[in-house]
Amino acid sequence: MKKLKLQFCVLILIICCNPLHAKVILNRGKNLSVSINGYSEEVVFTAFSIFKRDFENVFQAKIVDYREDSEVIIVTLGKSSSIENLLNPLDIQTLKQHKEAFLIQVVGNKLLVLGSDKRGTAYGILELSRIIGVSPWEWWADSTPNKLNQYIFHDSYKRIDYPSVAHRGIFLNDEDFALLPWSSLTHEPESKPGEIGPRTHERIFELLLRLRANTFWPAMHECTVAFYLTPENKKIADKYGIYIGTSHCEPMMRNTNAEWKLAGVGPYDYVNNREQVVTFWEQRVQELAGSDNIYTLGIRGVHDSKMLGANTLEEQRVALNDIIKDQRKLIAKHVNPKVDEVSQVFIPYKEVLDVYKLGLEIPDDVTLVWCDDNYGYIRHFPTGSEQQRRGGNGIYYHVSYWGRPHDYLWLSTTHPALIYSQMKTAYERGVKDIWILNVGDIKPAEFAIEMFLDMAWNMNLIKDSREGINQYIQTWYSREFGPKISSELMQIVNEYYRLAYIRKPEFMGNTRTEEKDPYTKKVKDLPWTEAEIRTRIKQYELLEKRVRKLTQQIPANKQSTWFQLVEYPVTASVAMNHKHLYAQLARYSKASWDQSDAAFDKIVNLTMHYDTISNGKWKRMMNYKPRNLEVFNRVPRETFQTTTAIDKQYITILNGLSYKRFSGEKPKSYGLGYASHAIHLSKGSSVDYTVKVSKKDSIYMDFALAPNHPVDGQNIRFVVSINDNPEQIFDIQTFGRSEEWKENVLTNRTVRSLRFTNPSNKLNIHIRALDEGIVLDQILIY
Repeated sequence: MKKLKLQFCVLILIICCNPLHAKVILNRGKNLSVSINGYSEEVVFTAFSIFKRDFENVFQAKIVDYREDSEVIIVTLGKSSSIENLLNPLDIQTLKQHKEAFLIQVVGNKLLVLGSDKRGTAYGILELSRIIGVSPWEWWADSTPNKLNQYIFHDSYKRIDYPSVAHRGIFLNDEDFALLPWSSLTHEPESKPGEIGPRTHERIFELLLRLRANTFWPAMHECTVAFYLTPENKKIADKYGIYIGTSHCEPMMRNTNAEWKLAGVGPYDYVNNREQVVTFWEQRVQELAGSDNIYTLGIRGVHDSKMLGANTLEEQRVALNDIIKDQRKLIAKHVNPKVDEVSQVFIPYKEVLDVYKLGLEIPDDVTLVWCDDNYGYIRHFPTGSEQQRRGGNGIYYHVSYWGRPHDYLWLSTTHPALIYSQMKTAYERGVKDIWILNVGDIKPAEFAIEMFLDMAWNMNLIKDSREGINQYIQTWYSREFGPKISSELMQIVNEYYRLAYIRKPEFMGNTRTEEKDPYTKKVKDLPWTEAEIRTRIKQYELLEKRVRKLTQQIPANKQSTWFQLVEYPVTASVAMNHKHLYAQLARYSKASWDQSDAAFDKIVNLTMHYDTISNGKWKRMMNYKPRNLEVFNRVPRETFQTTTAIDKQYITILNGLSYKRFSGEKPKSYGLGYASHAIHLSKGSSVDYTVKVSKKDSIYMDFALAPNHPVDGQNIRFVVSINDNPEQIFDIQTFGRSEEWKENVLTNRTVRSLRFTNPSNKLNIHIRALDEGIVLDQILIY
């Protein structure tokens, strides 16, 4: 260590003696000398080893460590006051004020990477990888970095950065059909059956480190060996500086689903079997004392059902109050007697939200983690008092889900504008302490994962507009495939998400899951007319044609990445739609059944090809029929005489953006909606539309909105006035898993209707938002 201190002193002298106007040049074929503080924590050296590999791939040269005249200096705040004294005191103060921050700056003729703590230093190191063009998906999507001849850090270069959200991470879930078989049979065949082992987790944690994420909820289904039952998993997490947490149904770091049957005694029922349940929790808390953990408080049933032993919401409230007290006693006993200094979360998921609203007592230092409705619409935003809590607020958000009214476990189609607008609203209401994304199997949700985590790192990264989201999309695909095709790719991606916004590929069979009526599992007609069906078929044909054209321009070393990130998700979505849409036409002899069958065969062949790319690296990772639901099968051939679809003869369809004038705050449009022209109308603001119509006795109007949940309070209302007639108030709030909510999920809209009698030849439609959260998509007039 004395030698290292001497080397740092020499480096400081070199920096001070060099001219002010210098620069650092990275050259192809030229080794790069780097000095890294020997007192650095393990995650810093982990990040450094990753950067070494990246540098070698980009410049065909090596990094030489611990040189006295090093060109790059890596250090953590507090470990070299001499180097800190060379920097602007305001920058040092900024680093001290923010956890996980980093500074990259040219000082003299040296490039300095300074982190505020171990993770900040690690993120700073891997920022160098980003700068030289290495994608975070270089392994997970085989994104080969381009070779560079030179990269110059000029003397004016300075970058200081830090996270917007304290804990940022992912939850592996519903791993049964892709991630688990891929991990245990393809990537890590030496593992025991059902195990997602340390080699897989090491790849996952490297991805998280590259994405500047620090939190991980492990896979937890019954088919999977629990994370902590493979001891090496936790060691790998520590190596990469990852906090381990658990989902809403896994309190106290216990994978109840997989572990209770191994270590529990009797029923998992706190009310009637308290001693055994508490002992079950205590064993794990003792085992993990001293680790970086985030403890989930509360309880749900073993299989993510409601808790046992308490039937009514009031009984659950009373039990949960006692449960949380017992759990915090365990933390105080084994982790830290100052229990308020230990990271803890409470997750009001599904019925637990109703229990919370009854007056559940949650200690002020515990973070409240709110949830979406599993389909991208957040159910509860923190109130003013909740925003003031010392423990703060978090979010648990889905881009993959198993459950009612229907799974979406295959393709990743959550609209970027929905992710952006929901998470922005959450952040503005104080959700800044933990963001967790349910990512299913990771693939094919690459884009959604990075966008979510990028927002968690820097809420100002994406400009607050549709143009800002488009620019983010274009920049992302430009990094992966180059700027030449990035504009066209951005348009393709937007159309892919728009069509899936209308109806997800997994919903195309008009089926439902987890309902008692067997009819809900039968593939049947969608409520669309022949014209609507043929229009959608054509739109998907054009989308596929655009992708095929670009495929020819992709170089050989990017073909695997292209297939994973673009070709498979788009063409598989095309085929899924064609399979069901041609089948619906064929039932009435308006198309050939062979067209539907050909689309099914295309999905099978695409997925088989996925198994072969990158020399079989991803075999078993892509499963086109998770849970073997009927919607994924070849469509059974049936014949009917008449369709049940109602052909409304619309006078016109007005998109949200078609307003003639507005009052109050100007409406924002992020690209949501059936035509990508929905508007976000802030509370108290209004818009006016003008329509010419032929005179008739009655006019009907359907007001289609995004199926949001209340943002403030218990209501989400808007008012409508036609031709200055009295206003009519509409509320779009839904409750629980009602039939209305299910239909809203499947159609991605909620509809309120009115009839207007004796109209003139001109309609003046005035719409005003009474509450926050109103997103007006279309007005359908007939």
